[in-house]
Parts: sequence; C-alpha cells; structure tokens
Amino acid sequence: MKNKSKFFRIGVILFAILLFAGFGCKDDSQKQDAEQLEPVEIVIWSLWDEKEVYDPLLNEYTKLNPNIRFDYKKFTFEEYEQAVVNALAAGKGPDIWLMHHTWLPKHLDKLASMPEGKMSAFEYSDTFVDVAYNDFVIDNQIYGIPLSVDTLAMYYNKDLFNSAAITNPPANWQEFKDDARALTKINEYGDIQQAGAAIGTARNINRAVDILYLLMIQNGTEMTDENNTNVLFNQSATAADGEEYIPGLDALIFYTDFANPKKTIYTWNPTMHYNTDAFIEESVAIMFNYSYQNEVIRGKAPRMNYGIAPAPQIEGSSKRYDFANYWGFTVANNSKNQEIAWDVLTFLGKQENVKAYTETTKRPASRRDVLNEQLQDPDLKVFAEQALSAQSWHQVDPGQIEAIMADMIEKVALGEIEAEEALNDAVNRVDVLMSNQ
Repeated sequence: MKNKSKFFRIGVILFAILLFAGFGCKDDSQKQDAEQLEPVEIVIWSLWDEKEVYDPLLNEYTKLNPNIRFDYKKFTFEEYEQAVVNALAAGKGPDIWLMHHTWLPKHLDKLASMPEGKMSAFEYSDTFVDVAYNDFVIDNQIYGIPLSVDTLAMYYNKDLFNSAAITNPPANWQEFKDDARALTKINEYGDIQQAGAAIGTARNINRAVDILYLLMIQNGTEMTDENNTNVLFNQSATAADGEEYIPGLDALIFYTDFANPKKTIYTWNPTMHYNTDAFIEESVAIMFNYSYQNEVIRGKAPRMNYGIAPAPQIEGSSKRYDFANYWGFTVANNSKNQEIAWDVLTFLGKQENVKAYTETTKRPASRRDVLNEQLQDPDLKVFAEQALSAQSWHQVDPGQIEAIMADMIEKVALGEIEAEEALNDAVNRVDVLMSNQ
C-alpha cells in the first residue's frame, strides 16, 4: 500500500506539473494573439486618386485583418515630394508612399525592400510588365508595387485626317513626317494656321522631353553606362552598314526640325498654344500624350472626333520601343510597420485588386494578366499593348534632368545654338548630377 500511495503521489505531482505547463502555454499563446490583434494604423500618402478610389480595396483588407486601419492622404504634385522628404527626415511621415518610377535612384535610402517570402524577383517579373521589374527591382530586392503603367501614345484628329485624305494614322516616323507635312497649313505670311503635329519645342508641349526620350531610345541611344554613373546619349554608335553616327544627336535634330521654318516638315513653333489646348481647339492634328489625357479631352470636347494610335516606330525595326511614365507604391524604411505595409501592397497588387483599381480609374494595368483583358477595351487597347514594350532609363534627379533637356530643346528650336553643342552641354550638366549620386 505504501508503494501504491507513493506512486499515486508521484502521478498527482506529474499531472499537476503538466497541467500547469499546459495552462502556461495557453496563456502565452493568448498573449501573442492579443499582441497580434493590437490596433495598427497604416499611413498612406499618395497623389492623383481620391481616398474613395482605394476605400473598397482597403476595406477588403480590413475584413481579413480587423486590427488594421488606414489613414490615406492625397497631396498636390507641387507639394508632394518635398513633403515626403521632410517628413521622413523628421522620423515621421507615411508607412506607404506613392513614388514616380524614376525617383527610385534618388530616394532608395528612404525605402524598405519587400521581406523574403512574399514574392520573389522571378515571380515579380512573371506578374508585372518588364519596365516595372527594371525600375523597381534592384539586386533581386523588390522596392515598389505599381498598379498601373502608362505610356506615351499618339492622339490624332480624325476629322482633320479625313479632310487631308489620310486614311490611317502613321505607323512609323517617315509616315509621320509625310502626314505632318500634309496636315500643316501655313498662310502667305508664314504663320501656321493649322499644325500637323505638336512636336519640336519644349515649353508649349506637354511631356516634350518624354517624346525626345522615346526617339532616343528607339534610335538605339545608350542613355547611361552599365553602372548608371555616366550618361552616354552624346556617344557615337556603329550602324548596320558600318557607318558611325550619334543616335542621340540624330533624335534631337529629328525632333527640333519640326520647329525649324527652313525645313519642309515645319509644323510647330514656340508661339503656338499649349499642345493640349491646341488639340482641343482642333488647331493641331496630332499630339503625344498619356492615357489620362483621354478623360480631359472628353470632358472639354465631348463631340470631338479623335482617335488614339500607338507611338510611331522606326521603319523596319524588329523590336518595338515605347516610353513609360507611371507610379508605384513603396514602403518607408523608418516605418515601424514594414511587414504589415508590404502585406498591404502585395494584397493591392493581386490580380483582382489591380483589375478593380484600373476599372475605376480607367488606367492601363501593371499586371500582365489584367493587361490581357484590357486589350479588348477600345479606350485602353493601345496603352495595354504599349505597356508590354515600355522602356525608361535611370535618372538620378528626374526633375533637374528634365529641366536640362527642355532647355536643350528650346535653345536648338530657337536657333540659339547648334544641336551637337546643345547635346554635349546637356550631357555635361547631367553628368554632374550623376557623379553626385
């Protein structure tokens, strides 16, 4: 009986220990769950879109994660970048912020890359268009999720084309020159009464520098060296026939010749109305712009008979080149909620959410699978096609570089300086920026 009593006491003690340990584990688990469900506010700073655009998507995320709340703030373009920089420098600011695709080199030190396990660089490449991968993935680290990718397309006035007996928009730049010439009307005093195309200057053309970038890239210009430390768009190249040429210079001359009264393709000058206004006034037959301009035109000229065509290419080119201009969401490296912020972005980047966003905003998608559906949309078809062949280039300070390039265009268009000298001067000025990165 003594032994039995002894074994019974030992059993009771072991049971008590196990029971106590079990309750202890349960308490720890409950404590961890409680910590995970503590309220978390994710601050999002953005441009262009009102809060209502994102509300349905963010509400869906909150249904899955009831402890997450969002504070969305929309800025004006003029104040936005400096507001972000100042806030992050002060240790405040957003968890998630919208960034132009060309800003990454300038603000990389302010960003947190996507944590491992959410999406690999390979998966990103398979999911999003090439330009997004090239712009937002560095050394296999993902820094941004774009929901849409816009490209430069050709808007043309169908009535003016019909009057000039031009049946189709130009597919290549030789056809473009011919059509611009045929569509241009100049009076006896040399004044342009109707412009064939808004091209050739900088100050009165929306996204003029982007048009020049498109021409440079199409013409085989190497914009920077492999390390992105020097610009090369004044460097020579060897043509297929072995002849040396400077593709960047040829692109600049081609662009500015449309504003040269001595050229047969003269069609535009610095005194013309701003190109978007001129297009709506129907005093210019062709302009280049992005998808968002479609809604602007429809709002101001609902009865206007116009179409949107792909950007012209170099005749005989085996590869298509288009130019991208878009934004992507990033995560601040001083955010205390980086893991959650990236979870939000990967959620927004899902197929159904990108589709919902682009249907609401009428923008071309960033995801390949959604673009495939947009190929059937008459308003987005051109932009959906071009997103797949879109290019951009590494710019250490896009704002300053754009100002330098616009200044170069204007000096050549006004005859103040020869094109080669202007190009070399621009390269030297941009190189100073690149060397200071």
